[in-house]
Amino acid sequence: MTNYLDFEKPLAEIEGKAEELRAMARSNDEMDIEDEAKALDAKADALLVELYKKLTPWRKCQIARHPDRPHCKDYIDALFSEYTPLAGDRNFADDDAVMGGLARFDDQPVVVIGHEKGHDTQSRLKRNFGMARPEGYRKAVRLMEMADKFGLPVITLVDTPGAYPGKGAEERGQSEAIARSTEKCLQIGVPLISVVIGEGGSGGAVAFATSNRLAMLEHSVYSVISPEGCASILWKDAEKMREAAEALRLTAQDLLDLGVADQIIPEPLGGAHRARQDTIAAVGTAIRAMLDDLSTLKPKKLIAHRRKKFLDIGSKGLAA
Repeated sequence: MTNYLDFEKPLAEIEGKAEELRAMARSNDEMDIEDEAKALDAKADALLVELYKKLTPWRKCQIARHPDRPHCKDYIDALFSEYTPLAGDRNFADDDAVMGGLARFDDQPVVVIGHEKGHDTQSRLKRNFGMARPEGYRKAVRLMEMADKFGLPVITLVDTPGAYPGKGAEERGQSEAIARSTEKCLQIGVPLISVVIGEGGSGGAVAFATSNRLAMLEHSVYSVISPEGCASILWKDAEKMREAAEALRLTAQDLLDLGVADQIIPEPLGGAHRARQDTIAAVGTAIRAMLDDLSTLKPKKLIAHRRKKFLDIGSKGLAA
């Protein structure tokens, strides 16, 4: 069953009518409705092109949050072999919102870390909707230290609305854990590449994405705060999230112009959720190319490159 976004309601009606016709034909062999169904399919295809021709930032936020988009676990299962999860921060607990461990990418040993949102009610609750607690970031620090020790490239998959703001998380040092993870990203002498596969929210995303290369899926978003949170602070009205999304410059296209993102990975027409395997394959191709680009750099060069990349942010686009 397809989950339609608010702006896709006209498309849902057309595709629903086509499916109704085909269901009637399946129950009655004498009915011949294929021509009518094909006409509706053609109308739906044209409308899909029109809807996705020029998306607003708010609509891109909706697509980035689509529940059927491939999540971190889907990418790990499809792109990596011999994945061995490593749990816990050796301090307090394990955090199911953060997946991480050893794996092979194209037979090359790597460390992969990512936010996992879950795919149904039970798994979303278990994964805390991809919102990591301090132990999740400390687990990431532990894995990055291990990668640095053994010379393994680090690949991070970013998909979080932000770090978990709960009382317990704050008591255990949420901001300090995020800062330590960001610091560790800047310190390791191995290639570090990141892909924003859905939402990149606030410091919870920066803690994984302070990398040599940052790629974003075409309809992903990456910002200092969610549009709803921004609207609540600036206008005291969360319903102004559309205006906030415009002002935040959070789309992959804006961030490429601003020098924050290095690459945009195209998505299939209609978003990653309409062709999951094609999207995963495109991400794999991008990761492969980024690893190849960084493979010849020595540790000191990788660290210097990463630091310069972030010091240079702000010299392009709006601030130039």
